[in-house]
Amino acid sequence: MSTIKFQNLFLYLFSITSLLFVLPNSTVAVPIGVCYGRVGNNLPPPPTVVKLLTSKGIKNVRIFDTDPETLKAFSGSGISLMVGVPNEVLPFLANGNANNSLQWLESNIFAHIHHEQIKYIAVGNEVFLKDPFYTTYVVPAILNLYEALTMVNLGKTIKLSSPQAASVLLSSYPPSSAKFDPYVESSLVPLLQFLYDSRSPFMVNVYPYISYVNNLKNVNINYALFKSKDHPMRDGDLTYTGLFDASIDSFVYAMEKEGFPGVKVVVSETGWPTAGGEGASVENALIYNEEMVRKVVRDVGTPKRPKEMLETYLFDIFDENQKSGQEYEKHFGLFGVNGNNVYNLSFN
Repeated sequence: MSTIKFQNLFLYLFSITSLLFVLPNSTVAVPIGVCYGRVGNNLPPPPTVVKLLTSKGIKNVRIFDTDPETLKAFSGSGISLMVGVPNEVLPFLANGNANNSLQWLESNIFAHIHHEQIKYIAVGNEVFLKDPFYTTYVVPAILNLYEALTMVNLGKTIKLSSPQAASVLLSSYPPSSAKFDPYVESSLVPLLQFLYDSRSPFMVNVYPYISYVNNLKNVNINYALFKSKDHPMRDGDLTYTGLFDASIDSFVYAMEKEGFPGVKVVVSETGWPTAGGEGASVENALIYNEEMVRKVVRDVGTPKRPKEMLETYLFDIFDENQKSGQEYEKHFGLFGVNGNNVYNLSFN
């Protein structure tokens, strides 16, 4: 399809609002979802996965690339997607222009799935500290994609962001002292400016488990699992009973210090492993993810932003047996490859 025909098609279509994950037996749209990692050689095919997610009432999913067969499987399912732009694609998008980006969107996303199902495009993943070669390409790629989406009247309905690792913070204890690592600040500020101007969310991957397992002497497992009600951490007038809340508020404080108050935070990944490391177990994974679901469903928010809906994507649908890194990284699955629950997690 030519760019002109594609633009005319979108101009003809009416504007739509983003789809939300509606929990079974609930009248409230709740933005909670799951991540669909595919680094494994034993995973069911995408159509089977979509059927599983539909049967569980899951309506928000993050995928990490633009694999055609995966996108086609989700097409028409009613599931809303966060679609990832792989880091290695960023130079192409950054060095081109809006027309190049529009052609890329046409070929890689909209040729396989209707734009109504795309809620977010995640431009890169954890680039600034974990894949720094691509750092300079992030914001230019986002700006070209934004201009391309605007050309077809989708600049306000499909939001752009770039998920970051929690380690972009130099310090986060206590949350009010948090600030961004000066090493990434010059790259992060232009990203924050775009997010602020376009009313897009700051996306962050938050794993209290990783903070715990990398600092066993100083991070209590109960604090990582939301179980420190008897021994809370106080920061001024605010009280923290869990590391997750403290991590999210640390980002809020850090953004405020850079002059960007009010930017929404979306948790693009969080979870707890069932095996492979200290404290990794089915029991602890259930405790952690139950609390995450409770926070989102009940609009608990965080101490700094109470009663504010915190959009969250749980990691991961399945264990990924070919994942590199520490052994625990292979064991975040909510479901077995046979479709059975690894543990009895309720989403309402």
